[in-house]
Amino acid sequence: MMTIDRIINKVKENDPKADTTLLRLAYEFASKAHEGQKRMNGEPYIQHSLHTAYTLAQIKADLNTIIAGVLHDVPEDTDYTLEDVEKNFGKEIASLVEGITKLSKVKYRGIDRYNESLRKMFLAMAKDLRVILIKFADRLHNLRTLDALSHNKQLRIARETLEIYAPIAGLLGIWRLKWQMEDLCFKYLHPDEYKELEYEYEVEKKIERTQYIQKVKNTLGKRLKAENIEYKIQGRFKHLYSIYQKMQRKDRKFDEIHDVFALRVIVPTIADCYKSLGIIHSIWKPKSSRIKDYIATPKPNGYRSLHTTVFGPEGKLTEFQIRTPEMHEEALYGIAAHWYYKQKGSSEPATQQPKWVQEILKIQKEAENSQDFIKKVKFDLFQDRIFVFTPRGDVLDLPEGSTPVDFAYAIHTEIGNKASGALVNNKMASLDQKLLNGDMVEIIVDKNRKGPNRDWLKFVKTRRAREKIKQASKSYSLENIKKLIPGIK
Repeated sequence: MMTIDRIINKVKENDPKADTTLLRLAYEFASKAHEGQKRMNGEPYIQHSLHTAYTLAQIKADLNTIIAGVLHDVPEDTDYTLEDVEKNFGKEIASLVEGITKLSKVKYRGIDRYNESLRKMFLAMAKDLRVILIKFADRLHNLRTLDALSHNKQLRIARETLEIYAPIAGLLGIWRLKWQMEDLCFKYLHPDEYKELEYEYEVEKKIERTQYIQKVKNTLGKRLKAENIEYKIQGRFKHLYSIYQKMQRKDRKFDEIHDVFALRVIVPTIADCYKSLGIIHSIWKPKSSRIKDYIATPKPNGYRSLHTTVFGPEGKLTEFQIRTPEMHEEALYGIAAHWYYKQKGSSEPATQQPKWVQEILKIQKEAENSQDFIKKVKFDLFQDRIFVFTPRGDVLDLPEGSTPVDFAYAIHTEIGNKASGALVNNKMASLDQKLLNGDMVEIIVDKNRKGPNRDWLKFVKTRRAREKIKQASKSYSLENIKKLIPGIK
């Protein structure tokens, strides 16, 4: 059973100076509001509110978000109103509760209304990302208690989570919640594969892997100590759904997947990160194609770390992730941790959002209807990203599988419209060539070119490129009609 004291202890662990008076009052208010209510599994309803708030405390959400987590179902499921919440807990907390209430209003009743609810979710996210943090915490506890629901409901909730919620958690960098949601969904959507993989992963190979990790930790630890670098080395095991996806994608058996674990090296400073990377490479030979510097070039969701894969003891491929404690917190808790560090010592709430969140409002304005909106958002945002460089060293992030044409339109519409060729890493490349992480791209422009080739629509990946090509093609067609039919305007 979850208790308010456990949540308060977690908040104090994150911030010893936190005043939790209002949090306890919120618990008393919610307990009274939900009195006598039970969930489908027979638990008192307040348990759901407390579990939601505890998850928010775990990811270092700010205090008002945690309080809103305790209160999030009050206006929808009790006799108390949003006005009651605002009167007792203030405008900011009431606004967060209102955001969650709006998201919960539209239930799944067919594809049109479903898309409408998703549109509301994206817009709530663009307005205040903390609303979506509460929604994730709420959804995670619902997934943990799916056993109490009918089989059809289990499948619908799991599918919806896997398609929408988990990818958004990834975009926001909240990996801790993403992994948990994915594994719980995997268990319901593919029960046989889940059980088989769980046995192979947790039972058969665990001792062997643990011994190997300990050997690597001992070797590296001695060297780091000799260089006077404070360190923590942790073994990180891939979650089951991630392994399953890789097996499906590469058509391999479990024994053929080698990177099922990685070692995290946590050191005090950025300078120590690079120094540790050098030490690792001096002990074991690196695999050159697997060295990634996400400190110099963070991912769009703010993720920072150094990654390298080496031929470790017995020639086994071993991945290392090297980061500072702050980077580690941000890697687990994403935007929530980013705000936590930004707000330390400040009474002002942090409002910084990733650039892609601002794109949501642009897509909303351009979309014809809710279905079109969701289609565009999923097309553009729910894809893995790559980092591509301009000749000047600027970095563009694009969806995986993007081409020089996508790159050209990301820079400027006219560069896209007049693109005639590309140099990728100083070599001539076709306009439909798939770009790779770290490529340097230069677009060759033909100033006399009338406009883009409509055939480019067959291979472009970004929404922007697709729409600009269609737009230019319409204009070009109209110009031709005007020439053919005199007097038309």
